[in-house]
Amino acid sequence: MSDAVPTHLAVSIIMPVMDETVSLRDTVEIVMNECAPDIHEIICVVSKFSAKESIAVCEELAARWPRVVWMRQQTKPYLGGALQDAFSWATGSHILLMASDLETPPHDAQSIIAKAKESWDIVATTRWSQGGSFEGYNPVKFVANWLFQKGIGLLYRTKLTDLTYGYRIWKTEFLRGHKWEELRHPFLLECLLRPLRMGATSTEIPVHWKPRIEGESHNPFWRNFLYFRIAFRLRFSPSPDPTQPKIPEVIG
Repeated sequence: MSDAVPTHLAVSIIMPVMDETVSLRDTVEIVMNECAPDIHEIICVVSKFSAKESIAVCEELAARWPRVVWMRQQTKPYLGGALQDAFSWATGSHILLMASDLETPPHDAQSIIAKAKESWDIVATTRWSQGGSFEGYNPVKFVANWLFQKGIGLLYRTKLTDLTYGYRIWKTEFLRGHKWEELRHPFLLECLLRPLRMGATSTEIPVHWKPRIEGESHNPFWRNFLYFRIAFRLRFSPSPDPTQPKIPEVIG
């Protein structure tokens, strides 16, 4: 990593939007108030199923911050499809993935971006390491999540401790040129593991998680088991291209 710390980044923030209004507005206001010099754009990704009220908030925010906040409708289905579309639309040097329901605490975006200025390829967040925590998390999901994180972490020899939490920033180049497989929530794991296989350097910062204040979860518990499919497929299948020759030892 370079010793020179850039003054500013050009961050494309990607925010899928379904049925959020108050939390969407709060998220955008916080990151614009605290991180504006580093924000290149905020892409609100909507679908044909997004609530009219949510779309109205996206339009309100785009009018408030023209040429920074903009809305676009996904063409591929589900969450993974929305993110794949948005990755191809983003024009910043870095891509920061956030939720629009406050489950990715927006006040921490400032710390994530600051860490990315140290030239890490990926800066993830964790609820598991010292300083991270959960509030109001289902006890059964808590145990299952912990076991999964430990198992997949060992399988990939990574020091990252929260591999499925979709609050992280990448250098944009590490999200280009992949043949993505997942369309639903397991894409949150796939879009971390593939860059790691390319040799991306990574680190993480702790965050406090608490449940959304509005809207509904669109990821039923049983679907979490599908994360194993992509994890094992990537680990034990031949490398899909010559830029991904091995599972690297991850620095972090």
